[in-house]
Amino acid sequence: MDIAFNQNEDQIKQLLFKLQHKSEVVSLGGGKSRIAKEHEKGKLTARERIQYLLDEGKEFLEVGAFAADGMYEEEGGCPSAGVVSIIGYVQDRLCIVVANDATVKAGAWFPMTAKKNLRAQEIALENRLPIIYLVDSAGVYLPMQNEIFPDKEHFGRQFRNNAKMSALGIIQVAAIMGSCVAGGAYLPIMSDEAMIVDKTGSIFLAGSYLVRAAIGEVVDNETLGGATTHCEISGVTDNKYDSDQECLDAIKNIFNKIGHFEKAGFDRKESQKPALDEKELYGVFPADRVKPYDMLDILKRLVDNSELDEYKKDYGKTLICATARIDGWAVGIVANQRKIVKNKKGEMQMGGVIYSDSADKAARFIMNCNQRRIPLVFVQDVSGFMVGSKAEHGGIIKDGAKMVNAMANSVVPKFTIIVGNSYGAGNYAMCGKAYDPRLIYSWPTAQMAVMSGASAAKTLLQIKVASLKKSGQEITPEAEQKLLQEITDKYNEELSPYYAASRLWVDGVIDPLETRKVISMGIEAANHAPITERFNVGVIQT
Repeated sequence: MDIAFNQNEDQIKQLLFKLQHKSEVVSLGGGKSRIAKEHEKGKLTARERIQYLLDEGKEFLEVGAFAADGMYEEEGGCPSAGVVSIIGYVQDRLCIVVANDATVKAGAWFPMTAKKNLRAQEIALENRLPIIYLVDSAGVYLPMQNEIFPDKEHFGRQFRNNAKMSALGIIQVAAIMGSCVAGGAYLPIMSDEAMIVDKTGSIFLAGSYLVRAAIGEVVDNETLGGATTHCEISGVTDNKYDSDQECLDAIKNIFNKIGHFEKAGFDRKESQKPALDEKELYGVFPADRVKPYDMLDILKRLVDNSELDEYKKDYGKTLICATARIDGWAVGIVANQRKIVKNKKGEMQMGGVIYSDSADKAARFIMNCNQRRIPLVFVQDVSGFMVGSKAEHGGIIKDGAKMVNAMANSVVPKFTIIVGNSYGAGNYAMCGKAYDPRLIYSWPTAQMAVMSGASAAKTLLQIKVASLKKSGQEITPEAEQKLLQEITDKYNEELSPYYAASRLWVDGVIDPLETRKVISMGIEAANHAPITERFNVGVIQT
């Protein structure tokens, strides 16, 4: 191995150490003392409940582990947005499980909690996946109610989704394993089946204090909305159980008898490992983000038997378009080539930049994959589209629009992995979050923003200096340098993959070795939803 390989490997292992540490902190939710308090009540934590429920030894995928990371610090923080979302198997049935984490502010809903719950429901809706709700929440976090209550993508949207999913035949099962208050009470009761844990589970529109304040009635919470009340008097819940474990066993029994589903029919053969060593991903991906590299070196360590069939290999070479298999599934890959290439006209083209010819090629390839019912995988390390008079005169906007059109209108499922840069319109064309990828994950090496840190900082500095001069203030070279550093530091923080993950611009940050699992489980989930929509790009620029 050469020196560069070893340097790259050292760098990414440092990033993976940080990822592991952050993951361990997040998994503790509100901390060890709060976990102990849940255990004292005879309750399992959110993660323990999910672990008990999922099939032992089978792979699972967490969605939104770093949601709200670094946010709400003035409120004491909200690790993982106070809710855990996992795609996994229950009785051999792929489903998504959503569990409130009562160790984090008693499971109260912050704005990002709502966003994360809606993301879980979106995954269930798009893929027709069964969804299990493990409810244990004090309801809306009142100091921030104005940011969570009334808008279209706020708290109330989840109940609309409950109704829509039910109408579509998507299975929803709920367990009330702690508090379930106010509007949140509708979520389990709008599910197909709602069960409750005796003595620890309770559900009511208003708790005993509010009831006393509103109508003067004095009643305790257990009488008001405990398991006995709702299973024997109101009929609101279906069955009660003596412990978390018994309740979770009941969910397993439901899933053990679910009928089979119609499939989309994506092609799968027997899985094969890449012929090239996957662990070499750590060394072939450059630590220096401006250093060119051959994206094929990455792809051949991700696809089965390291085999790719390239489309238009010698044309539009700054984008690689190829069919391959990942864990046996047929996929169409669109990936940014990061090495400098030369076209037949003798022109040098910069890696990571989308030119007219590469955009044209990608648009056609995306249309072919839709024609053939092949899921699309976008591997992003993109600086953006080519700029300048030559590019403009060559119709870069027209060709870029054609690529975006084909990608946006795709009816096959799309999956996005951000390995490096994800800048500006390049993020859009390569299926960023705004374009409905079924799943979108980033490596710890990823950076996402409207432009690179250096470019943005210099631009912002020029604007700031011009503004100061306009108001009659002079700025010394030393002050200008200090200002540049402040702007650069702030912008670099916002480039971080964890900044993106905290806001759910991506579903998570993963070890590169998890890439195959993410794509494979994503396609398996998507296979639950037959394609009923006809592929139609509408008016396309030619």
